[in-house]
Amino acid sequence: MASPELTKRIDPTESSSAASGTTNTDSDTADSNAAGVQPSKQGYVNSTAPASEPFPDFDRAAEDAMCLLMYAAETGRNVDDTTRNSILHARTSTSVRLDETAAANLLAALTKLAAELRPVTADSLRASSNQTKPTILSLRRWTVMLAVPIVLFSLLSFVSSSIASLIRTDITTANDLAVKLRTELGPLTSPTGGTPDNPELPKGLNEGDVIAQLQLYASTIRAIDARARQLNWFVFRAEPDPFAQYRWDPKNSENEDNQKKIKGMFQLTVGLPNMPQDADKLTSTYQDVRSFAQNILDLVSVSYGAITTCLLPVLYALLGTCAYLLRCFEEELRTVTFTPSSRANWARFLIAGIGGAVVGLFGNFTITQGASISPLAIAFLVGYAVDVFFSFLDGLVQTFTKRKNSASSLATAT
Repeated sequence: MASPELTKRIDPTESSSAASGTTNTDSDTADSNAAGVQPSKQGYVNSTAPASEPFPDFDRAAEDAMCLLMYAAETGRNVDDTTRNSILHARTSTSVRLDETAAANLLAALTKLAAELRPVTADSLRASSNQTKPTILSLRRWTVMLAVPIVLFSLLSFVSSSIASLIRTDITTANDLAVKLRTELGPLTSPTGGTPDNPELPKGLNEGDVIAQLQLYASTIRAIDARARQLNWFVFRAEPDPFAQYRWDPKNSENEDNQKKIKGMFQLTVGLPNMPQDADKLTSTYQDVRSFAQNILDLVSVSYGAITTCLLPVLYALLGTCAYLLRCFEEELRTVTFTPSSRANWARFLIAGIGGAVVGLFGNFTITQGASISPLAIAFLVGYAVDVFFSFLDGLVQTFTKRKNSASSLATAT
């Protein structure tokens, strides 16, 4: 049975009668006023109509049903005549003229059609047609904002790590050559062969081999110096250059003299008249170059180590979230199930950031018993599939719980 409020709003006859009754009441009131009779307070209270309850939005329901019906027709879905006619009848009517039977038929048709087309809904059809551009722009903006620093820091870390590795290798080579030449040639004041004024090679040494060692020693020192100056730019030239006063400077009028001095420190004397003297000279230069290079290596190791350990995992985790959301967005567009969910996306970004920040605490985080991946790859995986990280944490909690229960049982038994 229809409620009084529903019958009152959808019955045109009663509405006309109510309107006539209102007109008659107003006429009687006017006649009474004309006769000098004031209306009673009770009559004024009874003439006030009670506030009606909110009416269901059947217009929106009809629009949703029509949207689903059009989608079913476009995709070749079979819809029975009763469902189709109920929706078309409700769509051509308004909620005021919709009687109880038509409203019930509309709701039944909408329920049946929504169940058949699930997970497609009217909201997802509208969103897939009109609200995809803001989502694409937002994901594109976040991807670019994350990709730029990731590419920049990764490139800087890779190049600085490569240069640092070459410097360490050259330092090891130069150390070995310094020891070998010192053993073979001896010091300048007491060479192993000849006198300080006229040094000679000891018996058993090949002059060609010694010259080759000296040339390799000098070239290695020059390589360390050049690479150390390159690496110094990665820390914004924080380490002072010990040979800065001899470097080429366009504003310095003494460039020629300085070039001769620095050439004498880094290169062998032509003809090698005194090999122990050249070896000592190179060793003196090498000590300053090695100190300069090692200080830069320490700065780079601390600076870029902090970036690689603390910052890049968070950025990679957020980038993994972008990859996941883009994949879900593409899947939802293909299946016409897209609905905007900015709050859920922000929550996933927050979880990914937390996971990327703490993933470095778990050094033995592995996917399987035989698989082991880098921390940055783990951070990307955490952002892409946070459930994997949650499963790992749950496994750790269960492990600690089992150990605690085992310890308690052992203590009780003893």
